[in-house]
Amino acid sequence: MKFRILVSFLFSLPLFAEPVKPNIIYLLADDLGGNDVGWRNPEIKTANLDKLANSGAKLDQYYVQPVCSPTRGALMTGRYPFRYGFQTGVVRPWAQYGLPLEEQILPQGLKKAGYETAITGKWHLGHFKPPYLPTNRGFDHQYGHYNGALDYFTHVRDDGFDWHKDDKENHDEGYSTELVGKEAARLVRERDKSKPLFLYVPFNGVHSPHQVPDRYLTLYPNLTGNRKIYAAMITALDDAVGEIVKAIDDEKLRENTLIIFSSDNGGPNPKKLSDNGRLRAGKGSVYDGGVKVAAFATWPAKIKAGSSISTPLHVADWYPTLLKLTGSGNEQKLPVDGRDILPVLTEGGTIADREILINTNPKGGAIRIGDWKLVVNGGARIAEDEAGKAEGKAGDTKIELFNLATDVSEKTDVSAANPDKVKQLRERYDALAAQAVAPKSEAKPAGFKSPAVWGQF
Repeated sequence: MKFRILVSFLFSLPLFAEPVKPNIIYLLADDLGGNDVGWRNPEIKTANLDKLANSGAKLDQYYVQPVCSPTRGALMTGRYPFRYGFQTGVVRPWAQYGLPLEEQILPQGLKKAGYETAITGKWHLGHFKPPYLPTNRGFDHQYGHYNGALDYFTHVRDDGFDWHKDDKENHDEGYSTELVGKEAARLVRERDKSKPLFLYVPFNGVHSPHQVPDRYLTLYPNLTGNRKIYAAMITALDDAVGEIVKAIDDEKLRENTLIIFSSDNGGPNPKKLSDNGRLRAGKGSVYDGGVKVAAFATWPAKIKAGSSISTPLHVADWYPTLLKLTGSGNEQKLPVDGRDILPVLTEGGTIADREILINTNPKGGAIRIGDWKLVVNGGARIAEDEAGKAEGKAGDTKIELFNLATDVSEKTDVSAANPDKVKQLRERYDALAAQAVAPKSEAKPAGFKSPAVWGQF
């Protein structure tokens, strides 16, 4: 009798069971130096990040954008920032624009695949009208702030209060890095268990202002000044990551959870504040110190522990990768620049004809194709000034060519010896630059007075 019941049950199951979709968590640090993680520099205490990195694949050639908002835009859309005017700076508190609404962004695509979606942390993609807020752009849950550079304890930016839950003013008290981690952990525990979870955690740590609870300063007795505070902020962020991971483990989700980590750009003021290792320059620059960052991806069910991936990857790659992985399909009507990198992560594959446009703005930029990198006008460094404008002077175009296979630090310009390679990369760079829309940037209006609460209408 029991045998007949078992047979009957087995034949009632579908012939091919649908694979269980993974939970997806993207942890994004802000202004983290490329060498400011424990697995690269034992001076920095990041025990939780180190464990995650060692449990999956370290992404040794991972590119983002030179500053905050452009990287977030590329992650959310799979498209280079020049396509929607985000190529010259960040969204300022007073800006009357945001990530264009015609862009389908990642949580919207994942909701179509049945995901519960949440953001805890820094949005930085526009807040001047309700349609631009996270809960109107595919996120079921929102917690945190809209602007960069807010006070970690008062949650104020430019005299306006900037802390929100589900896009409503919220007055939770505490150090913002810790609050972001606690809310992310809560969402893991209290998620809709009938759905997979997409959780985006863009920390404001370790961006300025450089503030941290005093207890973290004792961990770095050999450091001084802002470098000591900065390092302590990194460990505070690591502790917040540990709280999220504990929730994942408590819920027994680790095996089928894809966790991704990166910074949004290279470390600022390298060698004095941050450490970008052997890479040239830092935040705001298209030299690799500004755009090649510490990153990893871990997924025990699919990604080999202890692996390292040297294939060049770009933050925009996650959009097509995750939509394909989850069965949402790439329904973005606009052209996507990212590539599906799942075979690279899980099978050791490569990407044929890999090119990465690091940035293009009206005064310069950079492109990488294979191991070759072309820099135009020194990249016309993006400066986080009040106008969000690119630096640089009109006049003769300066071209530099680097072979990254032999010159990681971009010290030797080999353009004169490789005219054919310069021609190849310049033609491709110019073709992409010609597709750019006008940059969006707004200086602070004269006489502007901040609202009491940012994003309240």
